[in-house]
Amino acid sequence: MSASVLVDSVVTYFRRKGYRVERNAVGEGKTGSPYTFDLVIKKGDEQRLLWIREWRRTVGVNMVINMDKTAEDVGMPNPIMISTKFSGHAKAYANRRGVTLLTRREIAQRLG
Repeated sequence: MSASVLVDSVVTYFRRKGYRVERNAVGEGKTGSPYTFDLVIKKGDEQRLLWIREWRRTVGVNMVINMDKTAEDVGMPNPIMISTKFSGHAKAYANRRGVTLLTRREIAQRLG
């Protein structure tokens, strides 16, 4: 699955779940830092950042921590990251902090 196909699949998945999806969203954090996000999903009062990492390597805990801190800085807690696979430390951190980690395989299975 190429990166653009993965992004399209993720957009379809969240739209089916009733979310509005904004691609390549730009925001500014409380610190004044500018950020660009792959997607921002919105449903009612809920608004979450979504990062898609189409990498061949395992996503480590530092990437998940950086995403979590960025989400906190822009005031959108509980971000979502999608990639091929995640390290054990990344999964443990995500569980403690309310970060959702999904694999591209999970997205494909849920789309049917």
